[in-house]
Amino acid sequence: MKKLISLTVSAALLLAPFVYTINAPALNLKVDAVSAASEEAPAAPAKPAATPKPKPTPKATEKPKPTAKPTAKPAATPKPTAKPVATPKATAKPAATPKTTAKPAATAKATAKPANTAKPVATAKPVATEKPVTVKEAVYQDGVYVAYGNAYSKGTEGAKVTIKDGKIADIELMRTSPKIIDKNARDNYSGVWAAYGLMKERLLGKTRDGAAAVDAVSGATRSSNGWKLSVDRAFERSLEVKPADATYFPGDHMGVDPEGKYAVFASYDANKLTAVKLYPLTAAGDFVDEKAYTPEQAAAIAAITPVLLAQGSSAQPVAGYEADSKAAINAFWDAEQNATINNTSAYTDGFYSSYGTARSVGVERADVIIRNGKLVDVKLYRLGTNLIDRGATAYAEVVKANAPMTAKLLANGSYIANYNEKVDGISGATESSHGWNQAVERAFEKALKVPAEGQYFDGRFAGVDNASKIFLLVDVAADEVTGVKLSFFGTDGKLIADDKLTPEQKTLAGQLTASMLAKGVDMDYVNGQETLSAAAKAALIDALANASKVQGAYKDGTFTAYGDAYDKGTNKAEVTLRNGKIVNVALSRVGMNMEDLGKGAYAEVQKAIPQLTSSFLAAGTREGVQEVDAISGATNSSKALKTAVDRAYGKAEVVEANKAAYFDGIFIGVSTDKSVNVMVYVKNGIPVDMVLYFLDYAGKVKGLNQLTDAEKAVKAEIETTSSGSGLHKYGYRPAAFGANDDEKAVSAKVVEAIKAALETAGK
Repeated sequence: MKKLISLTVSAALLLAPFVYTINAPALNLKVDAVSAASEEAPAAPAKPAATPKPKPTPKATEKPKPTAKPTAKPAATPKPTAKPVATPKATAKPAATPKTTAKPAATAKATAKPANTAKPVATAKPVATEKPVTVKEAVYQDGVYVAYGNAYSKGTEGAKVTIKDGKIADIELMRTSPKIIDKNARDNYSGVWAAYGLMKERLLGKTRDGAAAVDAVSGATRSSNGWKLSVDRAFERSLEVKPADATYFPGDHMGVDPEGKYAVFASYDANKLTAVKLYPLTAAGDFVDEKAYTPEQAAAIAAITPVLLAQGSSAQPVAGYEADSKAAINAFWDAEQNATINNTSAYTDGFYSSYGTARSVGVERADVIIRNGKLVDVKLYRLGTNLIDRGATAYAEVVKANAPMTAKLLANGSYIANYNEKVDGISGATESSHGWNQAVERAFEKALKVPAEGQYFDGRFAGVDNASKIFLLVDVAADEVTGVKLSFFGTDGKLIADDKLTPEQKTLAGQLTASMLAKGVDMDYVNGQETLSAAAKAALIDALANASKVQGAYKDGTFTAYGDAYDKGTNKAEVTLRNGKIVNVALSRVGMNMEDLGKGAYAEVQKAIPQLTSSFLAAGTREGVQEVDAISGATNSSKALKTAVDRAYGKAEVVEANKAAYFDGIFIGVSTDKSVNVMVYVKNGIPVDMVLYFLDYAGKVKGLNQLTDAEKAVKAEIETTSSGSGLHKYGYRPAAFGANDDEKAVSAKVVEAIKAALETAGK
């Protein structure tokens, strides 16, 4: 050990590029770009079916409770009655996952063999042999299981599989970044785009053997096989009786520390670690190329790698490299968990969102991603009294506290237990940092495989109707609403102070509060105040959704999407969602330069936009918006704006119903200087056709006779390379082109417009 610690920088530089092994060949893990050829000629195992099938053990382990499936819509929060259903209050907070998970104890190998057959007697009829002892059939436990395929330089494939009665009842396919976080589909190699839907369709309803026999998608062979291997490993994890002769999934496994400093590639056979490779990560979460290592990085890698190989996740920090060692050990632990068949994490990997304690000035929210019981990504928000993110408009000290609190939570890999504002809070924003920590803690409880008792968290929660008429602070204890504080919004969007209320408002507030406490969401409406009564009910539903322990189907936030375009422009919707409900919507009609036409739009469209805005807010849901009647005289724009809202919901899905790179439809984008517009047609999730327009200073389309020779040449190239069915030549990572400098200058702007159009089309 002393030898390892005393490595010189010079020696370290010599050792850094090599893989440390225990009687095993070196890992072939080059950090190369994933090309079309690499997808079509996979280096990964061809068939996940090669994973050895488990042998039966003499005694089955106790069958765990199945994971509770989240409800389809947040609106499905159970209604509280006069006293919402009282369930025993959860007393235990989710336990922090231990840093090192003990290896599962190997169960005894099955010893039962077919009984010896009796030796035939030399007679006319041989004596019948004894019947062989039958082998017990594998039993797969119902539940949600996450597993990953073999890792390589750009990440890995993964699958979140819902198993029921030994078959795949639901499945989410992942293609991860080097930080092992699922990437946006369009950020992957184009051959993978169509593979998501095809592989999901092929795998649904299959048994373990049936999934292993599924054909790979042509053009995405490696990813297809990675998904199949992930599914096979998910089935292995679901076994009621784990294999007696294997602790790990054989193969190459990847892990990343929560702070994103290091990635580890760890190779295992069925029972031991055989090789380790350590990579530093950039701030963007990509691998640092070995040729670009600084002397300090090379020395740290050379010092830490052999310690990881020898001691694994129980390794102690190497003297002189304490911070790097901590990150590397955490990354190794993550890889070890991904490799372990009997992964003992108490949490289901995925995205979760929750709130801290609400106050009259607003509340904190945290969106987190959990993997192997560790926090691997977190975004913190400070919401105002309308429960919409204030962003940079929040108090200056709160804005400044966001980054250090994010860093603190990631360094901890979880929420901070026994949180103390004086010690753990961010100076100047102790209340908000406490709220963020509490929100992360609640998100972890939502992720528990075995849910804690009760439907709701205890505490104070805010609720606002989607028209922002009423603000509620609702106290919840042991699944009962124990208190309600009602406030009215004024015409300026601010809360009216209690001492500024009119006698009529005070009376109404008292009546609504009493009704909510007595009957919950089945409250009585006050005669003559039906609108505000409905708003109070909506605010209570909102508060209880914020208190719920079940993750909703949609992410909160503002999502921008577009309807289908045509040669005069397109329609845009900026939709703000909370608990799956529309709480704000901004509709606009934009021209070919993507600028809001405002009063330059058709008169009928100008009239339609405020009417549709009001109708969409009143409808409040994805389905409700589609039932809104089109406005006479602006039928096409009405349909386009409804489509835009639906696509905004599509972007907000926690689990995408149809995982694709792009929405089907027609989309436009413009160059930075607004001189070029490209219209892209998307079919089956793939850009297949493009039409190029050049614009004048007013954003109007130029006629062909107004174009330069270079513009005509570039237009011909873009439009004649459209196929109408397959991927457009410039539909994937377009680059500038041209036979001369003028054409190259024009095509560079065209490429800007193509990328912008693909962004508007992107899911």
